[in-house]
Amino acid sequence: MARPFKQQRDPGATKTRPVAIDPDAVPQRLHKLLALAGLGSRRDMETLIASGRVTINGKVAEVGAGVVPSDVVRVDSRPVRLAFTPELPQVMLYHKPEGEIVSQDDPEKRASVFDKLPRVKGGKWIAIGRLDINTSGLLIFTTSGELANRFMHPRYEVEREYAVRIFGELTDEQITQLTQGIELEDGPANFDHIRAQGGEGSNHWYQVILREGRNREVRRLFEAFQLPVSRLMRVRFGPITLPPRLKRGMMMALQPKEVISLLEWAGLEAPKGPLKQRSKREIEKAATAFTPKARNVTTAREGARTQTSTSRKRTEQPEQALEKPGRSRGPMTAKKPATNRRVRQSSDLTPPRQQKRSDRNRGRG
Repeated sequence: MARPFKQQRDPGATKTRPVAIDPDAVPQRLHKLLALAGLGSRRDMETLIASGRVTINGKVAEVGAGVVPSDVVRVDSRPVRLAFTPELPQVMLYHKPEGEIVSQDDPEKRASVFDKLPRVKGGKWIAIGRLDINTSGLLIFTTSGELANRFMHPRYEVEREYAVRIFGELTDEQITQLTQGIELEDGPANFDHIRAQGGEGSNHWYQVILREGRNREVRRLFEAFQLPVSRLMRVRFGPITLPPRLKRGMMMALQPKEVISLLEWAGLEAPKGPLKQRSKREIEKAATAFTPKARNVTTAREGARTQTSTSRKRTEQPEQALEKPGRSRGPMTAKKPATNRRVRQSSDLTPPRQQKRSDRNRGRG
């Protein structure tokens, strides 16, 4: 019996797995799910959707669109895995030193805090608030855009606590004015709380608390009285305080139970299922603070440039230096004289073995 011919497949066709469509599924806002996926805050996702870079089932998405689990969402033609059920985000604490910027795009190629963060799959790190390049202290990173929005949005008025060292000393009248309000270039500003912490000589420390995150607001408030800030460190942001064991330049991840309590504080929905079981080594590793290694791209480029420059210098050397490429000597190393060198004698050679009579006749007819 003849075998039937195989059906020719269309090479341009793509395999699609059937998706179970739930008629009772409630659509959820697209920008909210994209923020939960760690692509940015809700406001950033609305801007991303308005730019036309997001599609739903092949069609350009609109701001305020809703999606269900059966929809295929792509950002810049790449599929995005959306979490319709809440997942536990990652939260990382970092004691930022001076000299690092909180930005991913810097034309000057300065050291960034994002160069030290570990890589995450299916998302990205979002910095909760920013610190000036000359400001140190607590910096929080998370993979949840919802959690970052809960910390940073002005309507929530989350407290920020700083330790400030100024050159000079405040009077009682100046402290009263700082708590009541001072008119700055971008509007009135004030401290919710200010307390003296002592000092030596002309330098004095103060503890201040405010509920805004405007650019250089703490420094500008003190500079309004001609009192320059010589050191500024953030010690608390909302319910998170800078741990004493987290030294400058070190990083530490929050435990799952701590992340759940942080979500409850923010009023966000936490996973209802059981947490993933971790080994004893994973628990100990996650609870310890570590010093991250920077992934600096500019250093690698400079290393490649130095390699090419050294290779060019080698090719430009005279021909006498290239006579023996196997031996590379430095310019200052002198050739060692050969002493007690023995010349090979003919007696050192092993005599050839005599050919057997049977081997002589081999191959003859």
